Parts: sequence; C-alpha cells; structure tokens
Amino acid sequence: MPYIWKPSVTVAAVIERDGQFLLVEEETSDGIRFNQPAGHLDPQESLEQAVVRETLEETAHDFTPTALVGMYMSRYLSARTGHDVTYLSFTFCGEVGARHDQPLDVGIIRAVWMSYDELVACQEKHRSPSVLQRVDDYLAGKRAPLSLLATHPSVYEVFGE
Repeated sequence: MPYIWKPSVTVAAVIERDGQFLLVEEETSDGIRFNQPAGHLDPQESLEQAVVRETLEETAHDFTPTALVGMYMSRYLSARTGHDVTYLSFTFCGEVGARHDQPLDVGIIRAVWMSYDELVACQEKHRSPSVLQRVDDYLAGKRAPLSLLATHPSVYEVFGE
C-alpha cells in the first residue's frame, strides 16, 4: 500500500483576561517551551469539544469557545526523532471559566498568565512561531463565527463494536 500523507489536526485556545494571555509551560522534545493550551483532535469529537477538553487538561480551566481566530499550517522536523510532521491547527478564542483543583496533563509544568510584552520577550521559548501569530491575529480582531464549522453526526458514531 502506498504511503498516504496526512497532517496532524490540532486545536489551540487564545484566552485573554485583563490584558493577560493564558499559556502553558511544557516539556517538549526541544526542551521547555511556552504554548497556548493546545493538542490533538481525538476520535469522536468536534473541533470545539477538542479545544474545551485540551484547555481543561492543560490549564485546569473551563473554556467556552466563541469564535475561530484562524487556521494555521506548519511543518516541524524533530531534532530528537527525525520525524517530519505537518500540523493543521484550528485556533479559537473564547471565555475562560472556573479553575478546577486537578492535576495538569502529563508534560505540562504550569499554566501561566503573561502580558503581550512578556510573550514577545520569550519568543525563543515558544513551541512554534504560531504562538505569537495566534495572539497577533486575535489582537487584530480576526474572528470567524463557529457556525462555519460543521461536524456531521457520523463523527460521534462508534464503528465495529
């Protein structure tokens, strides 16, 4: 069977409160980095469900997406593994909710609120160039309604069980 290229689908949340942005400090194969709450789309979930889940797992905060900030595609070559991965990331903004008393996801050191200036000052520690681009797009007012996203009911079905 021939090789079929497939991008990895991810989600991310740009969360602002009082001029501060909620980020995670995490362990990666390239060292400790800063990123928005983000992660992979799991089977049987919508993009919106994925960003809510990832935000809760990585920051212990509830999140309600209200708009799509943008869709970003990037390519990454891991120095450690040599794997070449293309990411297709859907980035949302929305409302942050309650903080829960729960452990953070494996690899997450802490959730941290940072000003824009602090975020710019640590660019060399960003997980990807998309970290600052997402915030810049958010601050520029880029928004698309969630109604642009459609999840067919078949996504939630369990096949073969």
